[in-house]
Amino acid sequence: MRSRKFLKAEQAPLVWDAPGLLAGVDEAGRGPLAGPVVAAAVILDDLRPIRGLADSKTLTAKQRERLHDQILAKALCCSIAHATVEEIDTHNILQATMLAMRRAVEGLRLKPAKVLVDGNRLPTLDVLAEAIVKGDSLVKAISAASILAKVHRDRLCEQLHTEFPHYGFAGHKGYGTPEHLEALRRHGACVHHRKSFSPVAAALARTAAAASVVVPVGSASVAMVVGASEPVRLDLRAAP
Repeated sequence: MRSRKFLKAEQAPLVWDAPGLLAGVDEAGRGPLAGPVVAAAVILDDLRPIRGLADSKTLTAKQRERLHDQILAKALCCSIAHATVEEIDTHNILQATMLAMRRAVEGLRLKPAKVLVDGNRLPTLDVLAEAIVKGDSLVKAISAASILAKVHRDRLCEQLHTEFPHYGFAGHKGYGTPEHLEALRRHGACVHHRKSFSPVAAALARTAAAASVVVPVGSASVAMVVGASEPVRLDLRAAP
């Protein structure tokens, strides 16, 4: 059995670089209550630098859109992947994020010699990899990946908004804002919500409780299944 000391050593930062292509990896959408988690992998071209790369969270939507197009045009190769809501609920959000990251790396047209991942966790990969805390603000390739993942996911949320406009996905992007929580309270959860997240689970429980109404009639009872937002009035007076 490996010692605890040896396991810690495996997680230590790498102090040497492998020759060859370098890929940056980041994700978008771990925290929202709805929608997939998206990951991107990017191998930049040193001969075609992109000015303005930064952590996507520090950029405006217009800046992200402009850089998104430049990354696609100038990078050696890019890959965007995701893990579905069903995979998030089955495996948990951390494992689903690792799955999306692995898919993004595997989707690259060129195989990198080394992969740099934002954060402190690494997906299972068949190449050399290193996790870098705050890597999206320190490593240009990770910054590029964060921008691609963010823009791609925001666009997905805009598509969800056209399907379910009453939740406001285009605005909050699935995050648990007061407006989103109020929509969950009023309308319940839709198929794109993550059932394993507590606000969504609570909304589903409320819907299930409201859908089954037991009305006592004398010594018996009648079970009625009704819509959560459609109260039903029953006249139980005896017939004349």
